[in-house]
Amino acid sequence: MNVAYWIAAGLLAAFYLYGGALKVIRDQDGLRPMMAWVDRVPMPVVRAVGVVELLGAAGLLLPPLTGVAPWLAPAAAVGFVVLQIGATGVHLRLGHREVALNLTLLATAAVTVWLATTWL
Repeated sequence: MNVAYWIAAGLLAAFYLYGGALKVIRDQDGLRPMMAWVDRVPMPVVRAVGVVELLGAAGLLLPPLTGVAPWLAPAAAVGFVVLQIGATGVHLRLGHREVALNLTLLATAAVTVWLATTWL
């Protein structure tokens, strides 16, 4: 289970580190080609989502690596489940029907929650 957790958590963390960093660093014009929804959301909200993604990625990796507050890893994974439920809802509400990536991230985060709870 430990290896499976690191694979799932590593993939999630890599995705959210990249996506979160883009949301924090780039402006609206730089994000628009990848994320059409940024036109309908205030930039402070986009930046806040980016910060949450960065903190969640750290929460998936650092507690198991350091042994400090290991309960943060499953909490971070649950946070990503909630984030993807919300993101899927936003995409569907805006008329974007391509939610396969959101559903894949949701499933991966759910599996990560399960894996994280098995080694605690």
